[in-house]
Amino acid sequence: MSVLGLKVIVIGGGIGGMAAARALALRGASVTLLEQAEAITEVGAGLQVSPNGFAVLDALGLGDELAAGSVRADAISLRDYRRGEVLRLNLGRLANRHYYFTHRADLIGLLARGARDAGVRIRLLQRVERVEPGDRPWVHTANGATLEADLVIGADGLHSRLRPELNGADKPRFTGQVAWRAIVPNHAGRPAEAWVHMAPGRHLVSYPLRGGSALNLVAVQERKDWTEEGWNHQDDPYNLRAVFDDFGPEAQDMLARVEEVHLWGLFRHPVARTWQRGHCALLGDAAHPTLPFLAQGASMALEDAWALADELAATDGIDAGLAAYQARREARARKVINAATGNAWKYHLRSAPVRFAAHAALKLGGTLAPSAMLHQFDWLYDHDETARP
Repeated sequence: MSVLGLKVIVIGGGIGGMAAARALALRGASVTLLEQAEAITEVGAGLQVSPNGFAVLDALGLGDELAAGSVRADAISLRDYRRGEVLRLNLGRLANRHYYFTHRADLIGLLARGARDAGVRIRLLQRVERVEPGDRPWVHTANGATLEADLVIGADGLHSRLRPELNGADKPRFTGQVAWRAIVPNHAGRPAEAWVHMAPGRHLVSYPLRGGSALNLVAVQERKDWTEEGWNHQDDPYNLRAVFDDFGPEAQDMLARVEEVHLWGLFRHPVARTWQRGHCALLGDAAHPTLPFLAQGASMALEDAWALADELAATDGIDAGLAAYQARREARARKVINAATGNAWKYHLRSAPVRFAAHAALKLGGTLAPSAMLHQFDWLYDHDETARP
């Protein structure tokens, strides 16, 4: 079907919502995006756009600008928390070299400009209270407005207003892990590499942003006590440094520069059973929240956005297009989420003999078969959602 003239409401001004809005508007849809914040801004945090995510940005006409404003990644280095590098994955060996470290605010800004340029109407201070699926779905906002559309897209994240309408309430499970995030100056001139310092029950990820002027830090700890979910809970930098005080000088140098840090609990949410019904659809974290251990949250949202617009344009009828979208995306999303969930324990080995043996095996594999170590991720990075099957 043609989406020309289709009246679409997108809920949520994040990565997936902005990308879906531009993708549909470029195909001729009339798109309004509702964002509850007073401005299109993002908290200070970095993210990784791997080649599969970049393929979508490039197809949306935003690839060159993303590349110009980001740091192209050269390598991923797995490091013992005291002894240094264990395995180096040279990203120059990838078939597609478009792997970038970028600031979340920069990517959101790029997508917002792209959406507006495509004709999307972005309405701020629009907090959605309720969605009514149907042949003509309705969106009810906190300010008393009621909006009607041909299609409603819930790109409103972990606490989506649309998801429970399609699936009922779910019960996220605390994983027993918390994470801190911070951005610090890159005084040491760190190269374009992501470092993962691995330790018993903890790990620290760092990589450069914004021309190498800053470093993004994400630190994860296993702990029994529950910490509230959400990104915006400030913590004392002293608490972060205390948890990682036995790390080597590389990590200590970065942690000493932390002046502001946020802490959040990591929760495992089930993948939604129903992504679409009654001319409504979920995408990104609203459909399939993922843990941050494979750096795929942004790229999965971008893939969803493209697939949703693509299936609606290629399939007769909204219902058929939405069903094709879920069928196209669900298995891949589950595979990525399961891979991310399984990654944490590999970084957190507590037994010294087991950790020594595992790190020795990684080092040997990196020495004898470096290409094989990298190409185990071909299923993830070589995927191009913009190339129809």
